[in-house]
Amino acid sequence: MIISINRPYFAPYPGFFQKADLSDVLVLLDRVQFPRSTTWITRNRFKNDQGALWVTVPVFKKHLGLQPIDQVRINHETRWARKFLLSLESAYAHAPYFRDHHRFLADLLSQRQERILDLNIKIVQYLLGCLKISTPVRLQSDLQAQGKGDGLLVDVCRRAGADVYLAQREVEKFIDQQQFEKAGIQLKYFTASTPVYPQLWGEFLFNLSAFDLLFNCGPKAREILLADGA
Repeated sequence: MIISINRPYFAPYPGFFQKADLSDVLVLLDRVQFPRSTTWITRNRFKNDQGALWVTVPVFKKHLGLQPIDQVRINHETRWARKFLLSLESAYAHAPYFRDHHRFLADLLSQRQERILDLNIKIVQYLLGCLKISTPVRLQSDLQAQGKGDGLLVDVCRRAGADVYLAQREVEKFIDQQQFEKAGIQLKYFTASTPVYPQLWGEFLFNLSAFDLLFNCGPKAREILLADGA
């Protein structure tokens, strides 16, 4: 069984879903430390007439010290959700398939999710469905996996019953291969492709949120996503 392991990113880029499509199970790390610096867990890029449209979900961090991801709460005092939806409505008003996804986004954002984890999981599951990727999603906490670094990854693989770990090619030089070999887990590496597709607003921007692909290409999104055999 092939497993891939990721942090629960906010509205991830296409490569996240290319890797999920190659996996039998996708595990999201929800008990690891939430980064103190800028992170894809709370932000991503869309596109408007000015170029990249950065969207950040505000979360409570001040005076809270180190937090595991599953304890990080969204700060709704800034009315970020309403601003986000208005920004998308303005940027993608002329995208052919934006209206197909507007209801989901409007409903989700009106629910005022308490944790960033809950928001991100719902978005990931929605995008998986839209891209017709049936890979099930599990959480580190559900597996009760523990450890640090590669030890944690090995424990996730063991508890999920996986014998192949699919990792990003970029991290190959940082992985302790012996830990995986001793556990009987084969390492395979994945390089995301960067699909090019019709976009609004001039020059093409790579690796935006997968929503950009869906808004512009609709039913053809899966074909475009996997066109390079990812």
